[in-house]
Amino acid sequence: MIEYRHLTTTDYDAVIELGNRIHGDNYLTLESLADYDRRGRVGAANLNWLAFLDGELAGIRLTFAPGQWELDVQCSPDQWPFPAEQLCYFKCAAVDPKTRGTGIGRELLNRSIAEAKTLGCRAGLAHIWMQSPGNAAFEYFTHCGGQLIREHPNRWHDLSLYEGYHCPVCDGICYCSAAEMLLIF
Repeated sequence: MIEYRHLTTTDYDAVIELGNRIHGDNYLTLESLADYDRRGRVGAANLNWLAFLDGELAGIRLTFAPGQWELDVQCSPDQWPFPAEQLCYFKCAAVDPKTRGTGIGRELLNRSIAEAKTLGCRAGLAHIWMQSPGNAAFEYFTHCGGQLIREHPNRWHDLSLYEGYHCPVCDGICYCSAAEMLLIF
């Protein structure tokens, strides 16, 4: 049986382990996860969700609330139908390979969207990892309704150079591209 619940500090170690196993070493750290957790909360709303299968962490969805994320050079607000104040930011998703295909990823996304809507969000923005194995991340997000805005090269390059991120595809310094995508609710 799959159990869904909000992220709590007691889950941090398991979330970091799963996130790093899927996305590469140091993609999540205790410091970054605490920051992401904070960014996913506004009042009683918590946009960060976890899935457990038989008591084991099977999936994570970390989502920033509107006003809790910054636009950077790899954002194209002039191409969005809504202002940033009406967008959440889908920061990170990871599903254990043993449980893929069970609907966990989609349900985690739906739960984050439901919370985001309570905050007035009309859409969510994401930077999707284009070099994920089999390009599964792009295919998944497109299947969920995500629309490609623009592709950005070297999205995680600085993270790998200056913050210790080890890209599993590039085997170290990351040259992967991100698809800036918008999912309208």
